[in-house]
Amino acid sequence: MLETCEYGSLEDNTKVTMYKLDNGRMKAALIDYGASLVSMETPDGSGKMEDVTLAWSSLEGWVTNECYFGATVGRYANRIAGGKFTLDETDYRLAVNNGPNHLHGGIVGFNRRMWTASSVESRTGNGVKFEYSSPDGEEGYPGRLDVSVTYTLTSGGELKIEYEGITDKPTIVNLTHHSYWNLAGHHSGSILDHRLQLNASSYLPVDENSIPTGQPASVENTPMDFRKPRRIGEGIDSVEGGYDHNWCLDADSGLSQAAVLSHPGTGRVMEMETTEPGVQFYTANFLSGEKGKDEATYPRRSGLCLEAQKWPDSPNRPGFPSAVLRPGETYRQTCIYRFYTG
Repeated sequence: MLETCEYGSLEDNTKVTMYKLDNGRMKAALIDYGASLVSMETPDGSGKMEDVTLAWSSLEGWVTNECYFGATVGRYANRIAGGKFTLDETDYRLAVNNGPNHLHGGIVGFNRRMWTASSVESRTGNGVKFEYSSPDGEEGYPGRLDVSVTYTLTSGGELKIEYEGITDKPTIVNLTHHSYWNLAGHHSGSILDHRLQLNASSYLPVDENSIPTGQPASVENTPMDFRKPRRIGEGIDSVEGGYDHNWCLDADSGLSQAAVLSHPGTGRVMEMETTEPGVQFYTANFLSGEKGKDEATYPRRSGLCLEAQKWPDSPNRPGFPSAVLRPGETYRQTCIYRFYTG
C-alpha cells in the first residue's frame, strides 16, 4: 500500500511530498527531497512496533543540516582527497566541503536535490522510484548523469534499494544510502550495546582527514575485527574518534551478505546485502544532541550507518575498485536491509 501527503515547502514554494509504504508487517516513509528515508517501523520480538531510523522532525532539518539522515548520497559517496581527480588525462576539481576534501557529493549533493517520484509495483512488494538528472559540471563532476533510486518494501521483510545511472560523458559514480540505524528505536540513545558482524577480513586505515593511507589492512587482532558478531562498544574507544572506516568485503561479486546488526534487548535483527565492494561503518561520532522527530534528542553515537559503496578516494587509487561510468554503460547497484527478530 502507498499513501502520499505533503511534507513541506522549500523557499521557492516547491512542494515536498512524503510517500508511505506499508506491507502489513513493516512501514516506511520517504520524501522526494534527497530521496530520503524518514522512518522505518519494524516489530520487536514481542510484536511492538518501533521506528528504527534517526530523522528530522520537519523539512527544515534536511535543508539546513549536514547529517545526511536517511539520504541518497551522491554523485560520489565518501571522500575524495583534495577534491580532485584525473580521468582520461583530464583533471577535474570538485567542490570542497570537508576540510581539504570533497565529501558525499559536495556542497549541494544529491541529498539536497528534489527528485521526481513515481509509484512502482512488483511481485515482491510496492515501492517508490525517485529520479534525478545531474547536469554536466554540477559540483565539478563531468557529464550529465541521469540516475534513479527505487525503494521497495517487500513481503519478505526487506527494504530493497536499487540504483541505476547513465551518462553522456565519462564520469565517476558512487551512490549510497545514509540512514542512521538504532534497532532499539530512534529515540533510545547509545548504539554501543548493538552487536555487529561484518563479512570483511580487511579495512582501510585512514589519516587525520579520513583519507585512506594505502592498501587494505587485515582486521586480525584489531578492534576492526567484526568477522564474528561483537558488541560495538567493546572496541570503539580503541579507535581514535570512533568507527568511520571502509571495510573491504570478502565477497567477489554479486549480491551477498555484508553485515548483520542485532539488538539483544529487543530481539531486532537487520541483515544487509549489497552488490558493492565496501561498507562504510560509521558510529555517529559527530552527533551532539540534535533535535529529531517525535521530540527525540540524538546524542553522539545514538545511531550507526552501514553505507554500501565503492572504496573512498577510489578515483585517485588505481588499485581500488573503479567508480568510472562511461557513455553506453549503466551504473547498477542493489542494497537490501532485511529486518526480522531472533
